[in-house]
Amino acid sequence: MSCPGKELSDVHEVNIEEAGDRKKAGRRPRRRSSYVERIQRLERELKRTQKKLAEAEALLLLKRSGTELGRRGQWHGREERQRILLRVDGLIRTGVPLKRIGSLLGVSLRTVQRWRASREVGDRRRGVRSPVNRLSDSERERLLAILHSEEHRALSPRQLVPKMADEGLYLASESTMYRLLRAGPRWSRCAHGGDSTAPGLTPLLINAPNRAWSWDITYLKCPTRGAYLYLYLIMDVFSRRIMGWEIHEVESTQRAAAFIRRTCEANTIDPRGLILHSDNGGPMRGAITLSTLRELGIIPSYSRPHVHDDNSFSEALFRTLKNHPAFPEHPFRSPHEARAWLEWFSSWYNHQHRHSALCFVTPEERYSGQDHIILSRRRTLYECARGLHPTRWSGRIRDWFPVGPVLLGARPSLG
Repeated sequence: MSCPGKELSDVHEVNIEEAGDRKKAGRRPRRRSSYVERIQRLERELKRTQKKLAEAEALLLLKRSGTELGRRGQWHGREERQRILLRVDGLIRTGVPLKRIGSLLGVSLRTVQRWRASREVGDRRRGVRSPVNRLSDSERERLLAILHSEEHRALSPRQLVPKMADEGLYLASESTMYRLLRAGPRWSRCAHGGDSTAPGLTPLLINAPNRAWSWDITYLKCPTRGAYLYLYLIMDVFSRRIMGWEIHEVESTQRAAAFIRRTCEANTIDPRGLILHSDNGGPMRGAITLSTLRELGIIPSYSRPHVHDDNSFSEALFRTLKNHPAFPEHPFRSPHEARAWLEWFSSWYNHQHRHSALCFVTPEERYSGQDHIILSRRRTLYECARGLHPTRWSGRIRDWFPVGPVLLGARPSLG
């Protein structure tokens, strides 16, 4: 018969041994797993380092080759695609991941994937769509030939469009001409003009020729320093036509009064009621000038004191005169030479110059009333051009209508 105490002690010893075995068994697997995890971590780091070295080596080879492989957003031909794909395969064999290849070669990853997956080598993009209203090659060459011709080289498109319309020729709009010229040599554009109204003035409505004139005197350089020639000039406000001009070596009231009288006689007009606008210069306000104006029945009108742009019509004409390409670069050597050049300029200005403020008709055409007929022909020409190519017109045709009356800024009390 066994003793109960002994059995209990035997059971206690067995439990202690089992617990020790379990404790030892538990410590050994934990040590083994830590070693394995460390080895696995080092292997992963080694693989990453090898990949980075492969990428660096591939990038170094690309830089040493000095060839530009890809061009992002541009079309690549058959040979160029094959060359890029061969380089892609070589990089993949060296261990470079595909997602890094695009940045190395200069093309997107999606492009490389599409080239590798598809056998098509052609460009399936639609490319740049040509607009339906584009000029043909023959029309473009013809227009450029006209723009750069000797006859039209000194004209801006603003001046050339109405000139071609008067000749019964329409090739393109003014904006199209400027677009063509911007792609070539620098274009010299002669744009000028001025506003005839000014704040604080009483505007007068001029609706016919010889209702209001504007006159002024300007300097012309001479070879002698400090010496000048003086250009006396009168223009019609309604038509911008030069009514008369004279060149003198002095600026005086007597010559101004005689010049106004001769201009009225040369144009065979009745000066009574005519408004003569000018600035506040000495010859304009001199006693002899005022006496002559009262004798002829002319109403004098003057600019406001210390306001330089109240006589804008004459100032704009002088600016056109002195900025003309044919204006001599050297001073006039004699009054005879100056008169010869002014004779040519006045004829050109009145009969050939298409004034931008007059819807590009000449002052002589405006003065004689022919502007309505000329502008009507231009409207007919543009309507026919729109009928031939309706896709080139997004709206109405160009505004070929007479400008109507002119506002002259005059002082509240004339005289």
